[in-house]
Amino acid sequence: MSTEQDFTKRKLWGGRFTGSTDPLMHEYNQSLKYDKRMYAADVKGSIAFSKALLKAGILNEAEQKEITRGLKEVEKEWAEDKFAIQADDEDIHTANERRLSEIVGKDIGGKLHTGRSRNDQVATDMRIWLMDETAKVDKYLSDLLTVMVSRAEKETDAILPGYTHLQRAQPVRWSHVLLSHAQSFINDLQRLREMVPRISVLPLGSAALAGNPYQLDRELLRQELGFQSIGENSMHAVADRDFVVEWLQWASLMMIHMSRLAEDLIIYSSAEFGFVTLSDAYSTGSSIMPQKKNPDSCELLRGKSGRVFGQMAGFMMSLKGIPSTYNKDLQEDKEPLFDAVDTVSASLQIAEGVIATLTVNKDNMAKALSMDLLATDVADYLVRKGVPFRETHHISGRSVALAEATQRQISDLTMDEWKQLSPLFTEDIKDVFNFENSVEKRNAIGGPAREMIQRQVDIARERIARK
Repeated sequence: MSTEQDFTKRKLWGGRFTGSTDPLMHEYNQSLKYDKRMYAADVKGSIAFSKALLKAGILNEAEQKEITRGLKEVEKEWAEDKFAIQADDEDIHTANERRLSEIVGKDIGGKLHTGRSRNDQVATDMRIWLMDETAKVDKYLSDLLTVMVSRAEKETDAILPGYTHLQRAQPVRWSHVLLSHAQSFINDLQRLREMVPRISVLPLGSAALAGNPYQLDRELLRQELGFQSIGENSMHAVADRDFVVEWLQWASLMMIHMSRLAEDLIIYSSAEFGFVTLSDAYSTGSSIMPQKKNPDSCELLRGKSGRVFGQMAGFMMSLKGIPSTYNKDLQEDKEPLFDAVDTVSASLQIAEGVIATLTVNKDNMAKALSMDLLATDVADYLVRKGVPFRETHHISGRSVALAEATQRQISDLTMDEWKQLSPLFTEDIKDVFNFENSVEKRNAIGGPAREMIQRQVDIARERIARK
């Protein structure tokens, strides 16, 4: 037999084939270069499977212990970067099984794959890996939220213009702005946690598509691997990648929220605003303009939202035309998922650092406040005297127009001018022109009054802690 034919024979599927594999096809087909990061999940699943084979009578106790020993040695080699990859190692499953047989011998190692397919094996490995990574992402997101909420609680004194259409609208607290972004992330955290039961569905024991013929105890496998439920249909279990799509969709939405936070910080840190200053640790300079301090951390957070969305959209296009059960197209699930998890994990940690270290410039926020921001408060003043809001809105608008025409603030209008606008104006109209009072009057649930800020903080902390 030629070397090339022997190469094909050594593959898990090689017995059927007499011809050799095109070297380019081998490279095109193999996934070890990226799926090797699932080595620990693959070992964990294989050890559990050996225990099920022991119960089913396929392995004896000595063989099962030897397989466990060998797999732990394989895992150690990966962890210590000592695993020697061979040319015919197509993927992490092939590589680990090949190395196991070298350690414990083919007579024992060759029994491990009894009743198991790479179809249910890879689906299991991915779910194990993603459950672990989701727990890490949960922590990163919780840590970011904790920092945001803590700063919001401490910095209630800072008042700045709130914006709609990027135009100054009404005064709000900086805390309220920060908590508005935190609310999006709190919803993301809830959605992330709600995904876990749909990730935690055991495929192992489904074999290639038609199930396992050896009376395998799948409940034993579920308990050993910590899954919440068992895949009820073997054909569905080996081909289901909805959990990948859902995670990518979740990541896309979360990164959109991240992008919107980053955009606000980019605008607020510009010289024209100067509301916040980013730490040097999360900024860079210009290669030609020495005065520049660029918000690169926030720009990258904003830019990487497109990367994550692209991974989601690309995989959905790969998935949409695949017929039932396993097809090799599904190999395209790993790189988008791995990249999205890496991007999300890094982004959350960077965002935490940005928020934790930025400086809030309270004085600059105060300087940006102008009395026209209190035009709605003028309308509210007349509402409290019984005038319909639609009429008070018109009167307030006339006061703004009068101030603009005479290049004054509306707070500088004389009492006679106020009386000309409405006889209901009295000297206490002057009390309206106080930004702190304006914000404090908005004390309904959801508003920026101090009491409501504390309520938002308390509820946020409760939701972060809720598992």
